[in-house]
Amino acid sequence: MFCPKSLSSSLLLLFILLGSCGSHAQDCQSDTFTTASGKTVTLVPIKHASFRIQYDGREFEIDPVGHYGTPTDYSKLPKADYILVTHEHQDHFSPADIQLLRKAETKVVTNHNCAAQLGYGQVMANGDHLQLAPSIRLDAVPAYNTTQGREQFHPRGRDNGFILTIENLRIYIAGDTEDIPEMAQIHDIDIAFMPCNQPYTMTPEQLARAARTVHPRVLYPYHYASTPVEQVVSLLKDTDIDMRIRPYQ
Repeated sequence: MFCPKSLSSSLLLLFILLGSCGSHAQDCQSDTFTTASGKTVTLVPIKHASFRIQYDGREFEIDPVGHYGTPTDYSKLPKADYILVTHEHQDHFSPADIQLLRKAETKVVTNHNCAAQLGYGQVMANGDHLQLAPSIRLDAVPAYNTTQGREQFHPRGRDNGFILTIENLRIYIAGDTEDIPEMAQIHDIDIAFMPCNQPYTMTPEQLARAARTVHPRVLYPYHYASTPVEQVVSLLKDTDIDMRIRPYQ
């Protein structure tokens, strides 16, 4: 389905542990994949749940938040063609940064609550589909908590995960979720971004179960804060899933 152009997982993990990327960590840990038509899709980590996708001159921003963790100045990044926001929590949703990234034709896609706060945006609910361009499709999928006593963090039906299909390349952006039953309906995923930090999302064990269910070709744990996501490498060692750890603390 794709041809990755990146360092191997083990070598990249060594680079992370040694801090070899320094102040240019985001740039040197980007990954590029090739679509069926020979065009490239580049994934650029920013932090936590924020990242960029570049394809055919188009710029996607996922959950852009400048104030969370290490500050990010979105005014210095390219204007976005598409901004995808999973839900309204402050580590995923920043109206000020969305405004910095917008241009006249930018399409902002989010849930009802974020659109209500912004006063604009394309609202998607779980199960909705949107054709962003002839070669780009977006599907909204469920994202919620299931552990007793934690359902209030991300109640069922409020937030979205997304499946972004670029030509033949299918990218699953799980949002804030646990290993929910609906993941069994998610198939043919090339690249998955899955969260890992309880009490808000998944434990390493839950993430491993979710990864086995969805079975992406490449897995990026994200939203992991101080969670020891390296444990997931061991939990998935008997699979062919290519797990890549990037700076998504």
